[in-house]
Amino acid sequence: MSDAGEPRFLRSNAILEPLVDRFYAWLHTVAPVQGAMNLAFLQVPLLESYLENPQVHIAAVNNPELRGGYFVGIDEARKQEVAELLASIKRDRADMLAFAKAIIEGADLVRESANGFDLTPLYPKLPGLLNGMVELAYDAGNQASLHFMEPVVYKSALFDESRQSVQLSLEDGIERPFILATPRLPGPKVLDLQLPFRHPGLEELVKARIQPTTAGRLREALELDDAQALWLDRLLDTKPSLSPDRHIEAGGRIRYFGHACLVMQTSQAAIVTDAFISADNTKGDRYTLDDLPDFIDLVLITHGHQDHIVLETLLQLRGRLGAVVVPRSSKGSIVDPSLGAYLRSMNLPVIEVDEFDEIPFPGGKVTATPFLGEHSDLDIRSKSTYWVELAGKKIFVGADSSGIDPVLYRHIRNHLGKADMAFLGMECDGAPLTWLYQAILTVTVSKKMSKSRKLSGSNAEQAASIMTELGSDEAYIYAMGEESWQGHVMATTYNEDTYQIKQIEEFLGWCADKGITAEHLFNKREWRWS
Repeated sequence: MSDAGEPRFLRSNAILEPLVDRFYAWLHTVAPVQGAMNLAFLQVPLLESYLENPQVHIAAVNNPELRGGYFVGIDEARKQEVAELLASIKRDRADMLAFAKAIIEGADLVRESANGFDLTPLYPKLPGLLNGMVELAYDAGNQASLHFMEPVVYKSALFDESRQSVQLSLEDGIERPFILATPRLPGPKVLDLQLPFRHPGLEELVKARIQPTTAGRLREALELDDAQALWLDRLLDTKPSLSPDRHIEAGGRIRYFGHACLVMQTSQAAIVTDAFISADNTKGDRYTLDDLPDFIDLVLITHGHQDHIVLETLLQLRGRLGAVVVPRSSKGSIVDPSLGAYLRSMNLPVIEVDEFDEIPFPGGKVTATPFLGEHSDLDIRSKSTYWVELAGKKIFVGADSSGIDPVLYRHIRNHLGKADMAFLGMECDGAPLTWLYQAILTVTVSKKMSKSRKLSGSNAEQAASIMTELGSDEAYIYAMGEESWQGHVMATTYNEDTYQIKQIEEFLGWCADKGITAEHLFNKREWRWS
């Protein structure tokens, strides 16, 4: 072990996986309403299924055709540890499991009893666990539903931070298990810390990427015992691994960090979109955490899917960013949890925006713009595209917004002008509705119905319509899980004959015919201008 007082830095390839009840943490497992429903209706049944027949799960995990399926990738030799995890969840989270059941009972009551008349008589009939947590209301079509008072639930015992922990490790180039299905068990290659995500010690740890600390100081900040302190030493180095060109002195620069993550910079400011960043700097084929500027003015989050609001990356940035910009939710909907409340619960600075809200930053501004579709036709409002103006350029960050109604983009252009560059997603044959949302639906959806409502962005025709309406001279399609280091989150498998890739090729051909510079991005890319 090193001298406890020697200046140390966090290694470049240090990974911090946030966990809840040992499952990878994301919006639907952390937010208390959705977290209870995922625990009761997805994670508990998943563990029970594994324990009933581990070999089926292991075989499925090793089948490339079933990649991204809900199968537990844990060796049968550790079956007893899975059984103990399940038993602890049923014992220690009994209140959450009961709350999830109460949500279904309450939704059923409203569906069966709300007939257009006064809803007041239904309140005494609600399950007791919902009292003081919900309001019953009709929409303009006279359909009634439950509306949760999310801040109240976050302040209740149902938001239990004892569920939270972090697992520290070093990136070794081996793909981690799929985050939505396989819990993270203890092991010799990881350090488990039973700390809530908002714990100040975690901020102290990740700040050591850019400023020196000491092993002794980190031990105190993270409340480590002797064995944990000895393990932590593996994550520390005597010198930083920061890239010397992570800042610029003049003009503008955009760097593509993979998936939907862009880093836009001037000498005055840095803006990051959908931060999802590799920790492995040994490959040389990607930008990593080493390449980020020391201070980030704004992180722009387009929507709440697990590949766009990546808690693992956001926690690595705490203490070195101005604010995380998130779209405002519809407030109280089961399918539309608040991104703001989610991030504030872990002490991240948040700005919530509606369409066409403006946020200035030194030398430029961000405008929140509408996001259309991609959410399986669910009434989800917490989604936004962005219009970034910096160093004389106007950049449209379209993420997975669809071109199903291209007139929307005409309105954006009428309000903000012509885009110089447009960044789009083209996952045009996405997963079905129930792949991501089954646990938080209060009625059963048929397989046929689910398949008809996919998590899809634009196809070639729709992307072309967006470009036509925006008038942009440059179009860039981000890689949709094709980058190797994203497999644990994306779990996609494409080849040259895959429909999505064919659609991208068709769109690139259309751009070539129109004289539009266009490219399908992969791993890393840089644009510079004076």
